[in-house]
Amino acid sequence: MISSKEALKALAREASLQPKEELLRVGNRGKRLEIGIPKETTYQENRVALVPDAVAVLVNNGHDVVVETGAGKNASFDDRMYSEAGAKIAYDRKEVFQCEIVLKVAPPGTEEIAMMGHKVTLFSALQLSVRPRDTLKRLMEKKVSAIAWDYIQDEEEIYTVVRAMGEIAGNAAVVIAAEYLSKGSGGQGLMFGGISGVAPTEVVIIGAGTVAEYATRAALGLGALVKVFDFSIYRLRRLQNAINQRVYTSVIQPEELRRALQQADVAIGALRNVNGRTPTVVTEGMVREMKEGSVIVDISIDKGGCFETSDVTNHANPIFHKFGVVHYCVPNVASRVSRSASVALSNVFAPILLEIGNEGGCASLIKKNQGFRHGVYLYNGILTNESLGEAFSLPYKDIDLLFAAF
Repeated sequence: MISSKEALKALAREASLQPKEELLRVGNRGKRLEIGIPKETTYQENRVALVPDAVAVLVNNGHDVVVETGAGKNASFDDRMYSEAGAKIAYDRKEVFQCEIVLKVAPPGTEEIAMMGHKVTLFSALQLSVRPRDTLKRLMEKKVSAIAWDYIQDEEEIYTVVRAMGEIAGNAAVVIAAEYLSKGSGGQGLMFGGISGVAPTEVVIIGAGTVAEYATRAALGLGALVKVFDFSIYRLRRLQNAINQRVYTSVIQPEELRRALQQADVAIGALRNVNGRTPTVVTEGMVREMKEGSVIVDISIDKGGCFETSDVTNHANPIFHKFGVVHYCVPNVASRVSRSASVALSNVFAPILLEIGNEGGCASLIKKNQGFRHGVYLYNGILTNESLGEAFSLPYKDIDLLFAAF
């Protein structure tokens, strides 16, 4: 039975989709935006939110872009490239955070929030569920409108940026595993995949989402024997259809998974849980029984990991050995290929920013575009995310209800 609360939300969503009389706006269309790109200070966050080519497009469309000096350095984009694209290079960090729109990769820190102007629009990853309650309260006090790029959906209700980063992580997982299988990196001395007369590498992939799909594609392309496990038959079937090739698939059953891991040279953790921690499906006992010198790449480590033996590592010290098995457990795999990842992020952000300008501001796009609205968790300081409200015992308003009246 549907609760009255859920029914009210459904009505609000329906109302927001109903055609409305268009009010002619004077001087609102074609708004000029001021966009700030700060340098990321989060540990080993090497990506930048906009690359110079995207900046050039925005500037050519009449917008102002302010880039903090050194913002693109770790993604191999220097200040000269941004300057030639038409951006203003800011040497005072505070200048960037005073812009109308602040575009970041990682969530803002306390010092960064302090530098923000009143009623700034912030784009960044969410991750507030693992951040102090005060972070959220400070954003609310400054009447910030905050959009989580990892929650923005496209026309097909796909999380656009998450999928792009998942594609990168899936491909990178196979490259990483191949590296640590080689003798030069202390592995078994195996070539990932196989050649004529040599048995192929056996790969177990846990999960059947985007990361798993692209890891499967990469592993099959190199000639590996791939086995994919997931809780969902639907996701397993979808993966097979997506790669247009029959691979071994199985629902996650402990004994079946144990037998597969005993034969595996590589195990890739790509299981996702939208809310909360990733379930641990590979026990310590299963890892003990894996081959000496085999490799685990736990892409799920940013949500706790799906291997019981996983511990968070970093790009400087990415691996550790446990029970003779190599463990690679770096949460931010995309930063390993920061230039490619930055281009992928920029490909999503630039069109959104152009649309905001064309619509006359962020509020207009929030009202019009349901997929974009899905990423909003603060609107003018009002909390609109139910999960965050309940987690931090803060009052919140449903975003659909908030805009249904307009």
